[in-house]
Amino acid sequence: MNRKIVAAAAAALTGAGLVTAVALTPSAIAGQTAPAADQVQSEIVAALSRDLKISPDQARTRLAVEQKTARADSDLKTRLGSSYAGSWLDATGTTLTVAVTDAALEGTVRAAGATPKTVARSAAQLDAAKLSLDAKGTSAPKTVPGWYVDVVTNSIVVLATTGTEAAAKSWATASGVRADAVRVETSTESPVPLIDVIGGNAYTFGSGRCSIGFSVEGGFVTAGHCGTTGTRTSNPSGSVAGSSFPGNDYGWVRVDAGNTPRPLVNRYPGTVPVAGSQEAAIGASVCRSGSTTGWHCGTIQQKNASVNYPQGTVSGLTRTNACAEPGDSGGSWLAGDQAQGVTSGGSGNCSSGGTFYFQPISEILSVYNLRLVTSGSNPPSSTTPTTTTSNNPPGGTWAAGTTYAVGATVTYGGASYRALQGHTAQAGWEPPNVPALWARA
Repeated sequence: MNRKIVAAAAAALTGAGLVTAVALTPSAIAGQTAPAADQVQSEIVAALSRDLKISPDQARTRLAVEQKTARADSDLKTRLGSSYAGSWLDATGTTLTVAVTDAALEGTVRAAGATPKTVARSAAQLDAAKLSLDAKGTSAPKTVPGWYVDVVTNSIVVLATTGTEAAAKSWATASGVRADAVRVETSTESPVPLIDVIGGNAYTFGSGRCSIGFSVEGGFVTAGHCGTTGTRTSNPSGSVAGSSFPGNDYGWVRVDAGNTPRPLVNRYPGTVPVAGSQEAAIGASVCRSGSTTGWHCGTIQQKNASVNYPQGTVSGLTRTNACAEPGDSGGSWLAGDQAQGVTSGGSGNCSSGGTFYFQPISEILSVYNLRLVTSGSNPPSSTTPTTTTSNNPPGGTWAAGTTYAVGATVTYGGASYRALQGHTAQAGWEPPNVPALWARA
């Protein structure tokens, strides 16, 4: 079969390649910005070639063969019924083996072009055994990082750290799985969730919840009252590497390997890029992101404020009227695409309003010698509005120095935009660069 599948796939690949090229030509001429099908395909081929260490031609052939074998396997799964015991491709991706519990059905497998293998347990039986382990998952030894169905060996594999294999086997059989259906394999795995670190998202510590402020190299900044140094965090996993509260209200978390700091803030829905940390002026518009109340905006009212919390006085905060609630602590404050600080506290809520404070970002970065993760776009050139001009900038009606109300419309670069927040435009805050302020109309 495998020769049948490879030959058919190669023929389909040749024909499809020509049709795709012809079909995409009009779109390319029209200047569509969405990735074309052939571009996506080439990106997949490049990634396969890089990671599987095969040539681009081998990658294309492999993709075509896998598409064919997937259809053949789906058809055989239906035709073999309860005798179907799973399938797999070999390391080259060209040989499909289909397992059956009834040797009389081997001919059916061969007729479809696959290689048959007769085994003791069906796929349904293996899945049922796996479910028995899942049901007892909370009682699994800490030395068992996982378990899975292995159709190649027609068994359930339970992973265990070196020296704990017997305990893993005992747990599996005590869960109701037949001993002859379980294989224990030694493993060094220590799995943790892999998370994109994005401002405004929730994270937990002990029984508490706070919000991520901004990604920095190696982790993220947040509020100091969200955990003392050494506190472990979850989602993303990490440890508080530095914390100061009261007096100040800042801290930072060093995330574990596998978590990726991103130059983004959650806008609930969507995200906003973080381009820098240029301080905004008093009176400037500012928006806040937090895991309890999402995205809210207001204006900066005063700076260098001191607040008497029950735990003590915190100084050097910025005072605003953008609301927040418990759980939003530590979350991001942005002026356009510029990081301003992290949520400290306040009085009021997002129903009645009130007064709220954030810890400026510059002090956090300086104290811990941290580097903000940014999108690389150009920051505003000034914290004060530029002089208003009556001349339209090239390509539209948007102008730096102009005050725009919510709902105002402008054109820029041939596109129309609608203001999401009232603000005074500054150089570097062109509509395409600051989705927190402008949306395509």
